[in-house]
Amino acid sequence: MSDFDRNVASARTGYRTDQVAIDVGLRAHMIRVYNYMAAGVALTGLVAWFTYSAAVVQTGAGLQLTSFGQQIFHGPLMWILVLAPLGLVMLLSFGINRLSAGTALTLFFVYAGLLGLSLASILLVYTHESIARVFFISAATFGAMSLYGYTTQRDLTGVGSFMFMGLIGIIIASLVNVFLQSTGLGWAISVIGVLIFVGLTAYDTQNIKEMYSSMDDGTIAGRKAVMGALRLYLDFINLFLMLLRLFGDRRS
Repeated sequence: MSDFDRNVASARTGYRTDQVAIDVGLRAHMIRVYNYMAAGVALTGLVAWFTYSAAVVQTGAGLQLTSFGQQIFHGPLMWILVLAPLGLVMLLSFGINRLSAGTALTLFFVYAGLLGLSLASILLVYTHESIARVFFISAATFGAMSLYGYTTQRDLTGVGSFMFMGLIGIIIASLVNVFLQSTGLGWAISVIGVLIFVGLTAYDTQNIKEMYSSMDDGTIAGRKAVMGALRLYLDFINLFLMLLRLFGDRRS
């Protein structure tokens, strides 16, 4: 009987040890994902600011574009800046299993930098004060929903599927509105977009957590961390842009 008790105690102790190891590993994995994501957001912001500084000069008549600004905001280079990030996202999404973790991370940061070049234009449209205000609102909202996705016991798979269908819908509506130029439709897209990316933030966080495995080797774990960071990065950037359209103050 005493041998049985010792075996049971040993098994339970082993279970607790394994569980603690998994919890510590999961925590380290999520911190790695958030660090990559935060570094990507910071890089995007820095590139956007330096691009804006090089593209605009202040004159007595107001802001004027430099020759560099003309190229990236109105010239052929503008289309390269629009299409190149899309190509990198597709490369990362569909080719991640053929990339090393280091290459995947490098491509992620290249993508974040290119997007910063594109997003420099919002500094021409909105006041810097309102951009900063909306950024902090976005960060607080993102943080709350990501925490919910990490801690909730509810399965968010259904929510994620519904949000993905909604994402397809607003992409189509946005393309249509390029031709319609409807203010009302643009407002509706932004409101629905906020709800969609709020939901996707929670779903993606839960999904990233569930994809973690203590059995992954360094390469697989690195790939998962980069893809998780990319998903959360896209959720945050799009949430920020949707909120900016709703609450940003345009320059007069």
